[in-house]
Amino acid sequence: MKTNQSLAISTKSAPSPVGPYNQAVVAGEWVYCSGQIALDPINGEMVGNGNIEAETRQVLNNLNAVLEAANARAEQVIKTTIYLIDLKDFSKVNAIYAEIFKNGVSPARACVEVSALPKGAKVEIDCIAWLGGNQ
Repeated sequence: MKTNQSLAISTKSAPSPVGPYNQAVVAGEWVYCSGQIALDPINGEMVGNGNIEAETRQVLNNLNAVLEAANARAEQVIKTTIYLIDLKDFSKVNAIYAEIFKNGVSPARACVEVSALPKGAKVEIDCIAWLGGNQ
């Protein structure tokens, strides 16, 4: 019987988790990335001073750093979830999101409005990517 082993992913190029979880976990040919908020990976402070565009760019930079640490790229992401404090920010977030996920097939996605996010963030994004034999 084949055992399913998982591997925790950690990189200094993305912020350390703010709780008892990993930045990502690889299981088989899949990488499950924890939600990222707009924390600066060096000093752990929020980026953007409440500006949704600046926060979104930092979130996606952090997510890309975690993907890279897992030997994956944005083109391999098959599912994302976007959490927004205010759905009125959807079009601004969507425009920046489209810059990152412009190559290949766009991931399946859900976007939900939430009442609060850690550290006062306005946006959080998580994802699942298929490594597809990269390892």
